[in-house]
Amino acid sequence: MSAERDSAVGEQGSDGGRKTAGAARTAAAGTGASASAKKAAPSKKAAARKPAAAKKSAAGKTPGATKPAAKKAAPAKKASSAPLKKAPAPRKQVVAPKKATASVPAAPARTVAAHPQGESRTALVRRARRINRELAEVYPYAHPELDFENPFQLVVATVLSAQTTDLRVNQTTPALFAKYPTPEDLAAANPEEVEEILRPTGFFRAKTKSVIGLSKALVEQFGGEVPGRLEDLVKLPGVGRKTAFVVLGNAFGRPGITVDTHFQRLVRRWKWTDETDPDKIEAAVGALFPKSDWTDLSHHVIWHGRRICHARKPACGACPVAPLCPAYGEGETDPEKARKLLKYEKAGQPGQRLKPPQAYLDAGGRAAPPLGAG
Repeated sequence: MSAERDSAVGEQGSDGGRKTAGAARTAAAGTGASASAKKAAPSKKAAARKPAAAKKSAAGKTPGATKPAAKKAAPAKKASSAPLKKAPAPRKQVVAPKKATASVPAAPARTVAAHPQGESRTALVRRARRINRELAEVYPYAHPELDFENPFQLVVATVLSAQTTDLRVNQTTPALFAKYPTPEDLAAANPEEVEEILRPTGFFRAKTKSVIGLSKALVEQFGGEVPGRLEDLVKLPGVGRKTAFVVLGNAFGRPGITVDTHFQRLVRRWKWTDETDPDKIEAAVGALFPKSDWTDLSHHVIWHGRRICHARKPACGACPVAPLCPAYGEGETDPEKARKLLKYEKAGQPGQRLKPPQAYLDAGGRAAPPLGAG
């Protein structure tokens, strides 16, 4: 037993402890296995003593450590309480856009994003030009929908198109130009005979006065030729800026914007402008596009207004520019129902011209029937 104690003390000592452990091993040489087994027990006790000491030291430090932590926790609560008072303000800002988006559930998310509230000038120009590019792909064959063979026929047909359709004009002008092929002929015509021809177009008396008057002006002021300048054209009876730009753009190849009823309706729906006066609309829209685009732009917008974006019930569900349109949802949004609202070649029906360009026919368009055809 004394040897066992010496060996246990010897493992914990320094140089003196090693000599004592050597003597113990010499005395118990026959029982080395049991001595080694007994050595393990004191080592476990020593290991147990060390954690206990560590626990005591930790326990001695714990009160001091917890007290500062408690003191720091109190300011943390005060700091966290301050932001809580400011939290409601940012929450309201986040909720508001969600309510605005939910107010137009029928429109796709990208359509709501395209709404021009707060739209910058640059964004407006980009959106307007993109709409024009989209329409150019839909109507690559767009053209003036009045039949004409020369500037004189075009200016007369445009004057007659007021308050009626281009189709009705195209069905009427063949008989008129067959009897009065030149400005000189129409200037010398009997008004009553002209009225009878123009009766199907409506307001035939006023229109008769206009076409005879402009024919006389052409003969007297311009030698029987239609002038190619805006300032000269608007001097002719019954010719305003809209008619003048139709003639300039399509008979002389000079850019112009045709602000008819379809054009006015669509550019306001698209929020290109809020103006209602045709001259102001012309100026506002013209500023969004290069001058070289004006004539084709007019065709694209007018064609779209006649075929898809109707006045009373636009076919929103069949509209190729719906994602860019702030007015999406004013008309029928169901695709199947919207297709039934399409007109002319989009609905497999005849167009407005008796003699349309070949490109239109190649694209699947159909010529209009002559007047009186069943």
